Amino acid sequence: MAVLAGRRLALVIGAALVLVLVAAAVAIAVVRNGFLGQSPTAQPTASASASLTPSPSQSTASIASGEPTATPSDSGAPVPEPPPSDVPAPAPPQPGSPIPSPAPAPPPATALPPGLHGIDVERFITSQRVVALTFDAGGNDAGLASILGTLAAQGVKATFFVTGTWAQANPAKVAQIAAAGHRIGNHSMTHPYFTQKTDSEITAELAGAQRAILAAGADPRPFFRFPYGDRDARTIAAVNANGYAGIRWTVDSLGWQGTMKGTRGPSFVVQRVMATAQPGQIVLMHVGSNPDDGSTLDADALPALIAQYRAAGYGFVTLDVLL
Repeated sequence: MAVLAGRRLALVIGAALVLVLVAAAVAIAVVRNGFLGQSPTAQPTASASASLTPSPSQSTASIASGEPTATPSDSGAPVPEPPPSDVPAPAPPQPGSPIPSPAPAPPPATALPPGLHGIDVERFITSQRVVALTFDAGGNDAGLASILGTLAAQGVKATFFVTGTWAQANPAKVAQIAAAGHRIGNHSMTHPYFTQKTDSEITAELAGAQRAILAAGADPRPFFRFPYGDRDARTIAAVNANGYAGIRWTVDSLGWQGTMKGTRGPSFVVQRVMATAQPGQIVLMHVGSNPDDGSTLDADALPALIAQYRAAGYGFVTLDVLL
């Protein structure tokens, strides 16, 4: 019995030693493979080795960090279209060449105050004894030199409404009026009846005159006078939509009618205008001569008219007072 027990003990001890040896061998293999950076079963694959070779789309930084650079197709974002080949890229400035300056913006036009919408102004509201002398220019310029001379001699500023065709024919005189400190307004391009024009035709009339006056060196905005005084609610709205205020008059001197076969002279103009004198009065006169008798009653009456206004305690303003 003792011998049998001893044999069993020897077998148990031997088996235990075998197990210890096997476990030690396995441990040694795991440690060795872990040191080499490989799992006991993993083998390098073609894709793993390819990931170590940088592709043309990878940057140096991404390779150094071990992260691939995403391309538009990788991220799901749309690939941007290349610029058309027929559009040249802007050339870089050459060394030493001056940098071009941007073109200056045109000066802004005077804004139209809300109170001037929807009306054709016949007088401006004031308690002061001041009036505005205005002159229309659409025919000839026969009285202009005399008018400008009188205004300069008396130190009076006035407002001139000129048509586009007059500005085109007399650009130097438009510049002369503006240089003397007088205000210039728009009187349409061709002096038509506005109630017979569509809104688009009205816009064209205003724009044509504005271009011609600007080309002569003055800005007519925002004052406009309807030719013949012909207007209604629609045409006033159309003028306002183009940035202009309608300016009518308190009194028409009727100097443009001429001598009426010798029955009128400059005194007729003075008496007619002064009969309606009031604070805020707008006086309508004309630059040109009467086509039948060649008279220039407004120009001839102007010195006496200014004298009588001053004797009555009046001064003079341009239509800028409305702004």
